[in-house]
Amino acid sequence: MTTTGAHQESTGRPARTWLWWGRRRSVVLDVGLGLVSALECALEGVGFADKAALPVPVGVLFGLLVGSVLVLRRRWPIAVVLVSIATTPAEMGYLMGFVGLYTLAASEVPRRITAMLAGMALTAMLIVTFVRVSQDVVAADFDPEPGAWYVPTMAGFMALGLTAPPVLFGLYIGARRRLMESLRERADSLEQELSLLADRAEQRAQWARTEERTRIAREMHDVVAHRVSLMVVHAAALQAVALKDPQKAVKNAALVGDMGRQALTELREMLGVLRAGDDEHKRAAPVPLAAVGAAAAAAAAAAEDDGPSLADLEGLVGQSRQAGMVVELSVHGEEREYPPEVEQTAYRVVQEALTNVHKHAAGAKVRVRLAHREAEVAMQVENGAPDATGGGSAPGLPSGGNGLVGMRERVTALGGVFVSGPTDAGGFRVSAVLPT
Repeated sequence: MTTTGAHQESTGRPARTWLWWGRRRSVVLDVGLGLVSALECALEGVGFADKAALPVPVGVLFGLLVGSVLVLRRRWPIAVVLVSIATTPAEMGYLMGFVGLYTLAASEVPRRITAMLAGMALTAMLIVTFVRVSQDVVAADFDPEPGAWYVPTMAGFMALGLTAPPVLFGLYIGARRRLMESLRERADSLEQELSLLADRAEQRAQWARTEERTRIAREMHDVVAHRVSLMVVHAAALQAVALKDPQKAVKNAALVGDMGRQALTELREMLGVLRAGDDEHKRAAPVPLAAVGAAAAAAAAAAEDDGPSLADLEGLVGQSRQAGMVVELSVHGEEREYPPEVEQTAYRVVQEALTNVHKHAAGAKVRVRLAHREAEVAMQVENGAPDATGGGSAPGLPSGGNGLVGMRERVTALGGVFVSGPTDAGGFRVSAVLPT
């Protein structure tokens, strides 16, 4: 189980428990209110039966039925309010009307329906209270008699007091509940977004680590493979001429030593860059994962600034010539400087192509072409068929099969085009075009 899944499960379990308890409390509250309302309406049913000339048990039973409707206030608030309005002339169900209007205003019922039902309840209550106050004024026989304003004023205050507070309080509770639900949804959404961002950051960090490992492996391959291949070629030549031509053997031995020292120097430079980057990472404070890719790119750029360039191409070809390879170098166009990554990539492509010739086509003639164009630089390394006389047999160099893959990765990373394959003459051709 993932960390995110475990967290969602651990937070979801208390939420479900809290929801269950909330529903149970709501049911208990509704049943309790229904019982109180039924008892109220049953007591008020006695007076209603007396005024309507009905048997008292009938009035009590009617009151019990009417009051128990309040149990359904959450599911059918409109029906509860309509029942309370219908029983207003019977002067019963005040608790049902009060709670029903509150529930209606706090529910998700459209506001126009709430306003219409609240207006109907206010009108019915105003009429009933007006008649009741008028009867009380007549029965009390005030001396002096109150003015004409007394009855409508008292009826209006009583009607508003029984209808306005539950409606206003219900509107407030409903708005607060919707706000809390909106905030809860936003919090859940933010939690999901943060979890997704954390997963993406981890993926980016993993991608950056993979890219850096691939870059290091490619650099190690390019640096070591060419130098060591030339060392093996010179060592094989040294073994062949040691007894016949001591002077040439000494020369080949010196070349092997030079190649070994150059390989060690390049390895030390590369390992120094990696070591420096590791030390800086240990000393630095924790940084966001999003900066990992930028740091890796900066390290790669720093390594490329000190890397080889097209100016070193003549020396590269000369090393292969010293190893006995026949190499023809031709340069077309006006020479100019390019960005470090372009120069290093072009150099590495030619270097790896020459290394492959040493490995797989010893004794073959090689032609290296370099073309400086307006917005790109192109290079091509083509060798003929391997020497079939045996004089140029390959010295048993191992091959990991990563050379062409590494060249293609380097070129495509800069937006270039890489093509390789056999020629009709039995040789092999490597071509690359890099935008500048």
